[in-house]
Amino acid sequence: ATEPEFILLDEPFAGVDPISVLEIQRIIKQLTEKNIGVLITDHNVRETLGICERAYILSAGAVIAEGSPQTVLQDQQVKDVYLGQNFSL
Repeated sequence: ATEPEFILLDEPFAGVDPISVLEIQRIIKQLTEKNIGVLITDHNVRETLGICERAYILSAGAVIAEGSPQTVLQDQQVKDVYLGQNFSL
């Protein structure tokens, strides 16, 4: 499609050096500024939550938390099963 409404990025930060992470984040920001929705699936929480407006955290195939990055970071179940107690952005 030449004018997509959404784009899916599967693990865009996996195995990527820090300079490239910044470039990918810049490109994602440009896409959203053009009103293109971006759906990211990734295990790199810092890189992903740092640029998203809304997040869904899954565990065992089910959504355990959703909302703004700050909302999901404060969720106790997310801390218990995924992030640990000392995680911070």
